[in-house]
Amino acid sequence: GWIAGLQLAALSMKGRQDVSGFIDAFTGDNRYIVDYLVEEVLHRQPEPTRRFLLQTAILDRLNGPLCEAVTGQTGGKALLETLERGNFFIIPLDDRRHWYRYHHLFAEVLRVHLLAEQAEHVSELHGRASKWYEQHDSLADAIRHALLAEDFERAADLIERAMQDMRQSRQEPTLLAWFQALPDELFQHRPVLNVHYAGTLLQNGHLDGVESRLQAVEQWLERPENIREKPIYVNEEDFHRLPGSVAMYHAGIALIRSDTTNTIKYAQQVLELAPEDDYFLRGAASALLGLAFWTIGDLETAHQIYTEGMTYLQRAGYISDVIGGTITLADIQLMQGRRREAMSSYKHGLQLATRQGAPPLRGAADMQVGLSAIECEGNDLNAAEQHLLHSKELGDLNGLPKNPSRWRVVLARIREAQGDLDDALDLLEEAERLYVGDFSPNVRPIPALKIRIWLAQGRLTEAFAWARAKRLSVEDDLSYLREFEHITLARILLADRTENSLREAANLLERLLKAADDGRRMGRVIEILILQALAYQAIGNLSTALSYLERALKLAEPEGYVRIFLDEGANMMQLLQETAVRGIMPAYTGKLLDSGQTNSQSIAPQSMPPSLVEPLSQRELEILRLLPTELSGPEIAAELMVALSTVRTHTKGIYSKLNVNNRRAAVNRAIELGLI
Repeated sequence: GWIAGLQLAALSMKGRQDVSGFIDAFTGDNRYIVDYLVEEVLHRQPEPTRRFLLQTAILDRLNGPLCEAVTGQTGGKALLETLERGNFFIIPLDDRRHWYRYHHLFAEVLRVHLLAEQAEHVSELHGRASKWYEQHDSLADAIRHALLAEDFERAADLIERAMQDMRQSRQEPTLLAWFQALPDELFQHRPVLNVHYAGTLLQNGHLDGVESRLQAVEQWLERPENIREKPIYVNEEDFHRLPGSVAMYHAGIALIRSDTTNTIKYAQQVLELAPEDDYFLRGAASALLGLAFWTIGDLETAHQIYTEGMTYLQRAGYISDVIGGTITLADIQLMQGRRREAMSSYKHGLQLATRQGAPPLRGAADMQVGLSAIECEGNDLNAAEQHLLHSKELGDLNGLPKNPSRWRVVLARIREAQGDLDDALDLLEEAERLYVGDFSPNVRPIPALKIRIWLAQGRLTEAFAWARAKRLSVEDDLSYLREFEHITLARILLADRTENSLREAANLLERLLKAADDGRRMGRVIEILILQALAYQAIGNLSTALSYLERALKLAEPEGYVRIFLDEGANMMQLLQETAVRGIMPAYTGKLLDSGQTNSQSIAPQSMPPSLVEPLSQRELEILRLLPTELSGPEIAAELMVALSTVRTHTKGIYSKLNVNNRRAAVNRAIELGLI
C-alpha cells in the first residue's frame, strides 16, 4: 500500500510548482492516500485516457483488442504500453507484453470512480467484454462478464455450451457457482440447464434441491405442449438425453442414501434409454451400478461393471473421472485380494494423470497415495514414504476431496509398522476430521482403524466401550458395510483373551469367513483366516490354528502380502515359526520371518546415554535433531510427515526427559549428551 502511495504521489507531482505544499495537503492511512492520489492522477489525464482507465477497470486482464472492444476506442495496445512506461500501476503478465493487469488497489479505486460517474454503462461494458471473450473461445470469462452484466439468458446459453468441458475437467464448484448466480425462474423453461444444475449439486455433495429439480424436469417432459413449443436449449443431443440424465441423477441420490435397490433400478433405466454411442450416460450408469454392487458386497460383479463404465467414460473424454474411478477399482481389487492388480491400476491412473505433462490432472496425488498403501503392505516402507512425499509435493489442488484423509490413513499405517503408535493415532484423528464422503461405500471406517491402535496400546476397556456404543454384537446379522466393524469386534474379543471371549471371537470369525468367502472378498478372507489362526492358538488348538494360517498363506503369497501378517505381532511370529518347522510354504514363511526380525530391530528402543534417566524414542530423536534449525513446529511436522500435535507431544517428552523447559535449553542439553 505505501509503495503504491509513493508511486501515485510521484505521478501526481509531475508538473507541479509547489511540491511541498502538495505533500502537506494529504494525511491519513495508506488506503486513504491511495484513493486521494488516484483521484489526483485521474483528474490530470486527458479525457480519452481517463475514460480508458475507468472503463477497462472492469477487466481482470487487459490486452489491446479486448480494451478496444470494451471502450470503443482504437489504439488499445499503444495506450497500454504508454501507461506501462508512465508507471500507471499496470503489470505485464507475459514477456511479449500481450496481457496486462492493473495493480489491485489501483483497479479497485478506478471501479469506485466508474460506478460513481458511469453506473448506467457498467452492464454494457461487461456485455462487450463477454462477447469479445466468447468470440475468442474463452467461455469461462464470457460467462463471468455475462453474469456481471446481468444478461442471464445469454449467460445460460454460454453455460450450456461450457458444461461438458467443465465436467470433464472436474470444475464442478465453478459450474455450481454459475448456476447459483442465475435467477431461479430462468430454469423453469430450460430443462437441460435444470437437470445439469441438479447433477452439479449432487457432484458437489449438496442433496438439498436435487430431487425438486429432477421432479420439475420430469413434470416439464410430461406436458406435451412443452415439447410442441420450441424448448430453450443449446445442444439438441443434451435435450434428447434428458430422460436418461434424470434417471442417472436419481440413481446417484439413491446410492448416496445407501438405497442400492433404487440405484440399480435407475441405473438400469439409463442403460435402457441411452443409445450405444452415448458413452457418457452409459459410462456414468455403469459406474453407479458397479458402486451399488460393491456396496452390497458383490465384488466380482462390481469390478466387471465398473471397469466397463471406465471404458465408456474414457471413450467419452472424461479422463478426470477415469482417474478418480481408478481409486474405486483399486479399492475393489484390494478387497478381492488382488494386490498386484491394484498396483497396476494405480500406475495406469498416474500415467493418465501425467501424460499431458505439467501440470498433471487432478487425481495424480491420489495415485501416489494408493501406490504408497500398496508398498506399505509389501513392507517396503521407504518406497511407501516416497510415494507420500510425491503426493505432498503435488499438493491439494492435484488431489481429489478424499485425498487429505487417505494420505493420513496411509501414513498412519506406515507409522504403526514403524512402532510409532502415538503418531499413528494422531494421524487417524486428523484423517477422521478431514474425511468427506462420496459415492463409494465407506468399508474401512476410520473409527474402527483407531480401535486397532488402541488394542496395540492396551486400551481394551475403551475398545469395549466403543463396541457397545456402536451396538456391535457377535449375534448381529452380518452385512458387508459393517463387516470391518465386526472384524474389529473380533479383534477386541481376541485381545480380552478370556475363554468365553476367545470362543465368541472364533464363532464370529467363522460366520464372517463364510460371508467373505461367498462374496469372493479374498482380501478380507486372508485377514479373517489370520485372526482365526490367532484365536485357536490362544484357545490352545495349534493344529487348527496352523490349518487356518496355511490357507491364509496360500492366498497371500501370490500377491506379495507381508504387513497383514507382521502387524499381528509376536503371537503371529510364533505361529509362523511353527509353520516353518513343519515345512509349510518354507520360502514364503521364511521371508515373513526375516521381515519380522528386520522390523523388530528397526523399531528397537534407542540406547540410553549415561546421563539420561529415560531413553528418547526414535521419533523424539528425529524431532530433537531438528530443534537447532530455524524450522517452526508446523514446519517440523511437515518435514517429518507427522501431525503437528505429534510434534508438540514429543517435544514435551523431550523437555521432560532432558529436564529442560524450552527449545534452546533442550538443544544445549542434547549437545552436552552427544545426542546431536
